[in-house]
Amino acid sequence: MTLKNWIRAGIPALAATAMSATYALAQDAALPAAAAVAPSINKGDTTWMLISTLLVLMMSVPGLALFYGGLVRQKNFLSIIAQVFYSVCIVTLIWVFYGYSLAFTGGSPFIGGFSKAFLSGVGLESMGATFSVGVAIPELVFVLFQLTFAAITPALIIGAFAERVKFSAIVLFIPLWVTFIYFPMAHMVWYWAGPDAVDAAAKALAAATDPAAKEAAQAALDAVLADTGYIFSLGAIDFAGGTVVHINAGIAGLVGCLIVGKRTGYGKELMPPHSLPMCLIGTALLWVGWFGFNAGSNLEAAPLTVLATLNTFVAPAAAALGWALVEWLAKGKPSLLGIASGVIAGLVAVTPAAGFAGPMGSIVLGFATGIICFIFCTSVKNALGYDDALDVFGVHCVGGIVGAIATGVLVSPDLGGTGIYDYVAGAVAPYDMATQVMAQTKAVLITLVWSGVGSAILYWIVNIIVGLRPSVEKEREGLDITDHGERAYHS
Repeated sequence: MTLKNWIRAGIPALAATAMSATYALAQDAALPAAAAVAPSINKGDTTWMLISTLLVLMMSVPGLALFYGGLVRQKNFLSIIAQVFYSVCIVTLIWVFYGYSLAFTGGSPFIGGFSKAFLSGVGLESMGATFSVGVAIPELVFVLFQLTFAAITPALIIGAFAERVKFSAIVLFIPLWVTFIYFPMAHMVWYWAGPDAVDAAAKALAAATDPAAKEAAQAALDAVLADTGYIFSLGAIDFAGGTVVHINAGIAGLVGCLIVGKRTGYGKELMPPHSLPMCLIGTALLWVGWFGFNAGSNLEAAPLTVLATLNTFVAPAAAALGWALVEWLAKGKPSLLGIASGVIAGLVAVTPAAGFAGPMGSIVLGFATGIICFIFCTSVKNALGYDDALDVFGVHCVGGIVGAIATGVLVSPDLGGTGIYDYVAGAVAPYDMATQVMAQTKAVLITLVWSGVGSAILYWIVNIIVGLRPSVEKEREGLDITDHGERAYHS
C-alpha cells in the first residue's frame, strides 16, 4: 500500500477511534451523575431486610405466643396461642389485599388510598425508598417487613383481656381493628414521599434561576413536603413503632379489659402463670426478634443500623436491672417474671428511640422505664382495680409513652443523639428540645385518642354481633376446651 493509500485509510480510522474514545469517556463521566439521581438496590441491604423480616415474624410466632402462653393458666394455654396465630394469619392476608395500600400510599394526611390494593403495581422491578438518598430496596421487601409489624400489633392487645374473650370475638375484632385503627396510624406516623423525592425537589429549587422557575420549583418542593401523614407533618419522630405499635396496642388493650370486665374470680382466686420457663423462652425469642424490629427499621445495612442494634442490646438490659432492683426493694425478692417483664419494657421504650438516641441515653431510658413500668403494673393497677391480665397497658402503653416522649430529648446531639436530618438542607437540622418534645407529646396524645376511642367503638360493635365473653361456666372450664376442644397437657 502506498503512503497516499495509508493516509486515505488511516486518517478516517484514527478519527473514528478518537470519536469513539471521546464518547466512551463522556459516558464514563456521566455515570456518577446518573448514579446520584437514580436510586440503586444493594444485595446486602436486601438480604439484611429479609433477615429482619423473619426476625420480626419470630417475635409473633413463636415468641409472643410462648410469652403469653406461659403467663396464662394451663386451661387457657392453647386458646391464647391460637389467638396470636390467628392474628398473624388474618393480618397477613389483609395486608396484601389492601392494608399496605392504605398505610403507604398518598391520599390524605390520615389514610392512604387503594392504588396499590392487591399489590397492584408492586412487582420485581418496583423499588422502595430507604432513609438515604440514592439507596433503595425492592418494594416487595418493604411490603414484607411492614407486614410483620401489622401482624404483631393486634396480637399484643390480646394479652390485656386474656382468658376471658371468645375466639369468635377475636376473629371479628382483629380485622376491624387493623383496618380502622392500625392502618391509619401507620400512615399518619410513617408515610412520606421519601428522601429521593425531597432531595430532587430541593436540588431543582437550588438550580432554578429566574423568578418564575424558582416559584414553580418552590411549589413543587412544598407539594413533596406536604405528601406526608399527619403525625409525620407535626415533626414527630418514631424510629420503629413506639406510637404505631406499642401505645396503639397498649391503650386498645386497656380499653378492652375495662369493657370486657375482670376475669371470673379475679382478686379472690390465685391466677399464677402456668409456666415461667415457657414465658422466659418467649422473652428470649422476642428480644432476639426485636433486633429485626428496631435495627431493620433503618431499611438498610448502614452505620445507623449498628447504632439501633446496640441500643436494642443495652436498653432492655438496663430495664431488666431497674425492674429487678425496685421489685427487690419493694417485695424483698427479685422475680424471674419481673426480669422478663423489665426486658420487654426496655425493648418497648427504646423502639421509637433506637435510631436516634446514643447508647448512654438508651441505658438511662431503659433503667427508668423498668422502674416506671413496675409501678404501673403493680401499684397503679392494684389501686385502680382493672384486670390487665398480662400487663399490656402497663408495659406497652406506659413504656411506649415514656420512650416516645424521651426520644424528643435523647435525639439531641448534645446528649449523644443523632439529631434529625433535614433532606432539604442536606444536613442535620438545628435542634430545639422544647419543640421536639412538644411534637412527640402531640403524637402520643393523638395515638391515645385515636386508638382509645376507635377501639371502644369496635368492641361495642363486636359485642353486639357475636358477644365478647363466654359464659361463666365456660370461662371456669377453660377456653382451650370450650373454644377449641383441645387440652395442652394430658398428664
